Amino acid sequence: MALNCGIVGLPNVGKSTIFSALSSAPAETANYPFCTIDPNVGKVPVQDPRLAKLAEIFKPRRVLPAIIEFVDIAGLVKGASKGEGLGNQFLAHIREVGVVAQVVRCFDNPDIIHVANKIDPESDMDTIAVELALADLETLSKRRERAERTRKVQAKAEQKLAEIALSGLDKIRPLLEQGKPARLADITDEERRAIADCHFITMKPQLYVCNVDEAGLRQGNPYIDAVKSRAGAEHSEAVCICGKFEAELAVLEDPAEKQAFLEDLGIRESGLTALSQAAYRLLGLATFFTAGPDECRAWTIHAGDTAPKAAGVIHTDFEQGFIKAEVYAYEDLLRYGSEAKIKEAGKYRIEGKEYVVQDGDVMFFKFNV
Repeated sequence: MALNCGIVGLPNVGKSTIFSALSSAPAETANYPFCTIDPNVGKVPVQDPRLAKLAEIFKPRRVLPAIIEFVDIAGLVKGASKGEGLGNQFLAHIREVGVVAQVVRCFDNPDIIHVANKIDPESDMDTIAVELALADLETLSKRRERAERTRKVQAKAEQKLAEIALSGLDKIRPLLEQGKPARLADITDEERRAIADCHFITMKPQLYVCNVDEAGLRQGNPYIDAVKSRAGAEHSEAVCICGKFEAELAVLEDPAEKQAFLEDLGIRESGLTALSQAAYRLLGLATFFTAGPDECRAWTIHAGDTAPKAAGVIHTDFEQGFIKAEVYAYEDLLRYGSEAKIKEAGKYRIEGKEYVVQDGDVMFFKFNV
């Protein structure tokens, strides 16, 4: 399961620069709007210090981290929901991602053009929010018309489903009309399933990326405060990324050099790490590991998945023929130093089909096909 993250924002806020820095993949950039038309896609290994420690202990022949896929979507402008700036094409790209990361410019530089000729994060966020809400409102109207027809002419079972869909849509509409996201609507799980075919953009988890310069990364600024305030009000998250530093960090291969680089900047983790962790939290994802002399690997699952579900991420045969899982916690490996010591301490467990996998579990599956 790869995490799919769409990078959106106004033109010239630094989306493509940040994309290139995070993914080490070239993205076309220029000092004018709509430089990016087709989305750039980059697959990036998730930096997880737990996997690095497992590799240090087991010394495997290969190490495979989890993957996060970044999609750099062209800049949206006011009127995008009506096709301005090729907006309809860009909005379609957003519908295909799992989580939306909105880049907000949080630095001053007169040499870099801003589409509104001013640096105002709150206004920028409002513009994007309104355009995404208007696009969803159009989708909602079409879905509502279809549900109304179904309620009038179809069989009772279909009519009941249509009533449930209409109930959910009517709870979402007032929010969209105010430029607010559909994810804030208080809808039931039944209503959510009934309107899942709408694929509302604003139903997706969204986080904010403050694009900062060196000063902003070290000290912060009022622009960052405004973005974080907005994120908090929406029960979301905000991370700060300096594209220049991320690009310099990306070329360092030695983990010790990377850590020294971060310490020189006075920060704890890279922007990529902060962004991926925030996305994992918003999507309700977790990580388990498989470890041994052949391979140490990180696997992504949904929090709350049982052991058979986790096994199925490796291979469908593992889930279908699941017998049991041998499990221990990553923290216990740190505490005791080896699997043998973990067993001696009684921390090595055998779990069955009902076991809910915990973030950081190290697992070995037994199955029969």
